Amino acid sequence: MDAIAIDFETANERRDSACAVGLAWIEGGRVVRRETRLIRPPELRFSPGNIRIHGILPADVRDQSNLPEAMAEFLPDLTDRLVLAHNAGFDMGVLSASLAAWGRPVPPLRYLCTLRIARQVFPDPAGCGLAKVAARLGIRFEHHDAGEDAYACAEIALAAMRETGSDSVSDLPRALRLPAVVIPGGYVPDSEASNSTASRALLAGRRQPKAAPALRFSVRGSKGNRYDVVLEERSFGLYLRCDCTAGRHRRRCRHVDAMIDGDVTDLMSGNLGDVERLRLRILASGAPVEPSRDRAPVELRRQADFA
Repeated sequence: MDAIAIDFETANERRDSACAVGLAWIEGGRVVRRETRLIRPPELRFSPGNIRIHGILPADVRDQSNLPEAMAEFLPDLTDRLVLAHNAGFDMGVLSASLAAWGRPVPPLRYLCTLRIARQVFPDPAGCGLAKVAARLGIRFEHHDAGEDAYACAEIALAAMRETGSDSVSDLPRALRLPAVVIPGGYVPDSEASNSTASRALLAGRRQPKAAPALRFSVRGSKGNRYDVVLEERSFGLYLRCDCTAGRHRRRCRHVDAMIDGDVTDLMSGNLGDVERLRLRILASGAPVEPSRDRAPVELRRQADFA
C-alpha cells in the first residue's frame, strides 16, 4: 500500500469529539478501498453548527462504537505509513485527542497535508479548500461525508502524483520538498482534551456523580409553533410534559417521541447535551416514561402527529 487518506467529522468544537471517520487506501496509482464509520464520542454534545455541516445527530451515533473500537481494524494500516489529510493538522489532532480521551496512544505514522500539496501543485486565487480543489480537478464527491472527503483527499494526492511525474504518492514528500510530519507514537497535541474532566473520568472507568439537572426543551411544531417539553418527577416516575395540544390532554406527542429518540431536528433551544442527559435519566429510572407510547390509542397518536 502506498498511502492512506483519512478524514474526521466532530460533534463539537473539541478535538476529542470525533463522530465519524473516513479512510481511502491508495495502491498502484488508484484508490483501492474506502471505508466510513460512525463513532460515539465521549460525550453526546453536538453543536448546531457541526450538525449543519455534516448532518450527524446524537441519535445516529448513540449505539455506535467508541473511537478505539471503530479504529481498531484500521490502526495497523496507519502504523508506519504515509497518512494523507486535507488540513492535516486538524485530522491528526482529532485522531490523537480522541485516542487520548480513551487512554490510547496514537500509532507511529508519517502524515502529509494535501492542502499544502494543492497550494504548491494546484494554486488558485480562489483558494485550495477540499471542495474547491476537487471541483477544479473534476473529482466528484459528497462534501462533509467523512468517507467521501477521504476519497477526495486521496484523489488530490493522486492528481499531484501524476502532475509531478512521481512514481507513487509516497514519493510526493521528496518530489515537492514537503517533508512528511512524523508522529513517533503516543503523541497527544491537545493537552486540554486529555486533561478534561470527561477524559479523566473515562480513564478512571466511570464519571463523577453529578446532581440531576432540570431538563427543558423548546421544539418546533409542524406549523412552526414553539412548544416546551419538560421532564418532571412525579409519584409514579418520570413524566415528559409537552404544552402542545396533544400534550395538554396528556397524550403522547411526536415532540416527546423526538426527545426520547434523540432526534434534535426540530430542537430550538439548542441544548443538545441535555438530550443525552435525558436518555441517561430514562435509563437510570428503569421504568417507562409517561405519557406511555404503548398506552396511547392509535387514534390519539394520529391526532398528536398533527400537533
